[in-house]
Amino acid sequence: MIALIAAYTKNKVIGKDGKIPWNLKNEKKRFKELTTGNVVIMGRKTYEEIGRPLPNRNTIVVSKTKTFDFENCMTVRSVEEALKIAKEKFPDRDVYISGGGEIYKEALPYAQVMYITEINSVINGDVYFPDFDEKAFDKRIDAEFNEELPYTYFTYTRKV
Repeated sequence: MIALIAAYTKNKVIGKDGKIPWNLKNEKKRFKELTTGNVVIMGRKTYEEIGRPLPNRNTIVVSKTKTFDFENCMTVRSVEEALKIAKEKFPDRDVYISGGGEIYKEALPYAQVMYITEINSVINGDVYFPDFDEKAFDKRIDAEFNEELPYTYFTYTRKV
């Protein structure tokens, strides 16, 4: 399975000044539960924000300017190359695309599933989740959280 996993606001913001402009405890827990034991593909800026390879996952960083080569972490030049390597090296694992904006845009056509956390607020930012055709997906609400910053977990499954 190839999945996109993202959190965004009502205005589709996913980042500001190289950082995620919110901190949702359950969101990190959900990300870890879904991606552990699998392959995570991310762009250079996303990787640099995290600052290290994710434990118990194989991380593939997409970058044309830097190389990251650590245990369970490698660098490629495109999402297409990352997906090819994931399929060849880890055929029994799911693949999660985890940002940023350009990586999501490049990966969207390949996504069979999208795990989206929609934050019920408008927040200013400079990186956005790409527009997509919601009619091409079945949409399910998985959970709703009425915290200081309310949000909802959605799963979008591509229609066959």
